[in-house]
Formats: sequence, C-alpha cells, structure tokens
Amino acid sequence: MSWLNRVRNSISFLPKRQVAENLWHKCKKCDSMVFLKEWEDNLFVCPRCDHHDRIRAHQRFAILFDEGKYDELAAPEAREDPLKFRDTKRYVDRLKAARTATEERDALINARGQVEGRTAVVGVQDFAFMGGSMGVAVGSAFLAGVRAAIEARAPYIIFTAAGGARMQEGILSLMQMPRTTVALAELREAGLPYIVVLTDPTTGGVTASYAMLGDVQLAEPGALIGFAGQRVIEQTIREKLPDGFQRAEYLRDHGMVDLVVPRGDLRATIGKLIAYLAPESEAEAA
Repeated sequence: MSWLNRVRNSISFLPKRQVAENLWHKCKKCDSMVFLKEWEDNLFVCPRCDHHDRIRAHQRFAILFDEGKYDELAAPEAREDPLKFRDTKRYVDRLKAARTATEERDALINARGQVEGRTAVVGVQDFAFMGGSMGVAVGSAFLAGVRAAIEARAPYIIFTAAGGARMQEGILSLMQMPRTTVALAELREAGLPYIVVLTDPTTGGVTASYAMLGDVQLAEPGALIGFAGQRVIEQTIREKLPDGFQRAEYLRDHGMVDLVVPRGDLRATIGKLIAYLAPESEAEAA
C-alpha cells in the first residue's frame, strides 16, 4: 500500500447523511446564490432581485394565517379517472405519482384560520400537483371552501396557481368553470367577499373562471397571468407582444389586477380588505 493510500484511508469522513445537502439556493431569475436560510426567512423571495418563487400550500398557509395556526379542511370525495384516460401513462398512475411526490390528495387545499384577527377560509392551488390543474377534485374542493366560508360567515380567499384544466378529465374538467361560478353566486348571495390572489403561474381555464371573478384581484410580483400562451397569441395576431405582457404589473397597469402585493405584505393587505368587506361573524361579534 502506498503512503498516499495510507494517508487517505486514515482520514475519517463524515457519513454522507450527516452533511448538509444544500446550504444555498440559486435564484431562477438572477442566478444569485443565496444562503438557504436567508431565502426561507425572506418568505422564499430572492433578496437580490425580488423574484417570488413558487411555494407549497402549507408554506402559504403558514405565511398567511396569524402565528401560522390553521385548521385544514377535509378534501371532499371525487370520482377518479372518470374517463379511464391513458396517454403515455395511465391517469391513475399519474395521480399516484403526484400524491407520492406532494403528499396531498389533489391540487386545491382549503384551511380555516385567523388573518389579522379575522376569520377567513383560504384555498391554495398547489402547482406541484400536476401543475395545479383543474379537475373534478379541484372543483369539488372549491365548492367545499365556498360553503365552509358561508357557514362561518367569513370571506373566501383563493390563491391560484394552475396550468389550466386537467386534460385527462376532458369535458368534465371544463365543467368546473360554470360549477365554480355558481358557487361564487352563492357566496355573493350570502353577502360575503371573495378575494383572489393570482400567483405564478395562473393560466388557461382557471383564469377563464374563478381566478378573474374576485371582488378584489391581487397578484404577487412578476406572476405570469393569462389564458393562452404568449407564443400562441403572437402567432394568432401576427404581432410582437409588448415587454412584460401577461405579467402581474402589466395587468395592473391595464386594469385587470387591482394591486400587486409583495408576499411579505399579503397578510396585512388581506387583513385590511377583510375588515373593509366582511361582516363580523357571530363569534367575533360576541
């Protein structure tokens, strides 16, 4: 054995599991390397360029609700794979893979808690679950969230993030558009506000339905918001689209979004809106 091998073998290395896998986060926009804890403490926003990363539903709840406390609402039962759909994979296999990866039942999750001391029911679409796509389960969860808000005499707040309708459910996914619209009519008949927060990305049939029906439309900075993709639009109208087209700031400047709100200010902003728009619940009035 050479002296080099003897020296190398005498050095004790930490087991791989004891070494931090990643202490840094690389910003997807500016490519800056940010210390992971700094990025997380900044609510998953790059402190260099203010890029708002996509976050999971429970991270969103923890940021929005007072002291990070909330009660997750049970997901309603929905028929799976109603069309027995198969492309390169069976739809049921895609669902299993998404549930394993995200540990969630489907793409829309509801929770109830306090926002700036006021009760609210909040739904969050998780883009990590099949691109946040809208199927029967998402439509059922939306209805359940609206009806929970009516029961609690509280506003319903939705954070949208979706690539559109879920193609594996065909026409049934498109039927969620009028279904959710009718649910919002019930909410308005009850005199309760509906607040939408558009996050990156919100596109397709979700944009064409409940994402654009809010009493107040908020958006996170830089969020991609639209129906058809930019390339499709350019090919259709045969014109070059302006810089920033379909981004939150462009939509605000052209009247489709009321406010673009940084993630760190969302709780305070939504709390003020609830105070202005929502009647006090019986429990809060007491």
